[in-house]
Amino acid sequence: MKKITYILAVFCFVVSNGQNQIPGNTQDESTLFNNAKIVTVTGETIENGYLGISEGLIDYVGKKAPEKQYTNKVDLNGKHIYPGFIALNSTLGLVEVDAVRASDDESEIGTFNPNIRSIIAYNAESKIIETMRLNGVLLAQVTPRGGVVSGSSSVVQLDAWNWEDAAIRTDEGIHLNWPSAYSRGSRWTPGPRNLSPSTTYSSNAERIKSVFHNAKNYLNDTNKEDLRLRSMEGLFNGSQTLYLHLNSKRQIQDATSFFKSIGLEKIVLVGARESHLVTDLLVEHNIPVIAAHPHRLPSSEDADVKEAFNLAKKLDEAGVTFGIDVRGQMERMNTRNLPFYAGSFVGHGLDYHSALKSLTINAAKILGIDEKYGSLEEGKSATFFVSEGDALDMRTNVVHSAYIDGRELGLETHQTRLRDKFTEKVERGN
Repeated sequence: MKKITYILAVFCFVVSNGQNQIPGNTQDESTLFNNAKIVTVTGETIENGYLGISEGLIDYVGKKAPEKQYTNKVDLNGKHIYPGFIALNSTLGLVEVDAVRASDDESEIGTFNPNIRSIIAYNAESKIIETMRLNGVLLAQVTPRGGVVSGSSSVVQLDAWNWEDAAIRTDEGIHLNWPSAYSRGSRWTPGPRNLSPSTTYSSNAERIKSVFHNAKNYLNDTNKEDLRLRSMEGLFNGSQTLYLHLNSKRQIQDATSFFKSIGLEKIVLVGARESHLVTDLLVEHNIPVIAAHPHRLPSSEDADVKEAFNLAKKLDEAGVTFGIDVRGQMERMNTRNLPFYAGSFVGHGLDYHSALKSLTINAAKILGIDEKYGSLEEGKSATFFVSEGDALDMRTNVVHSAYIDGRELGLETHQTRLRDKFTEKVERGN
């Protein structure tokens, strides 16, 4: 009986989850947007500007009306146009409901899983995904979790029928969780809970180094086949990025020193709460950071209470390229707050333009998709959204419309339907 009940519960979950928006139609008519504040990110911000799109691409950005005639014209009455925001290190589409095990595909059994591909587990029909678009989050890096080597991440656009349609760049990087150099006592064990040096740090780090030495040597061995080691080939030939998930200064120094010594060129730090202490190292080796978002507690008892809010400013002032990490509590639901993470950084001294870059062109550069996404430039994808005002301020980020590759997106979600339903109830006086 329990088994039947479980099967019925899963069936109802899958059926209800499938009743989502239909992806937008391919753009077949050219459109010109005028009277808009165009935030190009890589160039100047244009007041009362014009933006033209055709066949899924931006074909005009300027202050004056273009000579070309467009099929449709949209007067935005001073609204703001931004490039689509990019969520880094997310698990969107990999988990729907944490309490329903059948909907959880974010991690695999095992410790070293470089051959695991997150993209094939991506659920393009997740109800959570449609809520991202309401705040301008239109692209995401779908990242596996768990183990020491979690697997490979891929970049997706958030308006698709399935993972094949969603994929922009597959298997663009492999994610490694570097061991912690410090440990903290458990609440269930006697003694203080203060941070202390980890007794297993060196052995765990040596184990990782051994795996990567084996992977490098394997590339020259044609006598045997090992899917795990073969899947790491891209790290050594430069076609993939190694994402190092770590936080402390010692972790950063040890990990970057080792991977640079074995010839890895494309390295990105993820989380990296103490990255502001090693900015010279990061600049010297051109290592970007996906910085921990500011809505979190300080790293330690003696840390500055505003440590989390000041991190982005310190990285920016030092010349480090950075994006914003969305990992944290309720991370899938909270990913829609990505623009407000950037806004919080701005409220604590980060330059506004740098904050915008962290959500757009910097994120695109980290993911290797900046030739097509991340800014409003002629020849790039028509992936952008129109907001009533400042997109980094929750009071004014009211998305009027959104486009991915020129396709206009539906902005209705399960939440907006409930809002409209009960708003009508109140208006009726029932």
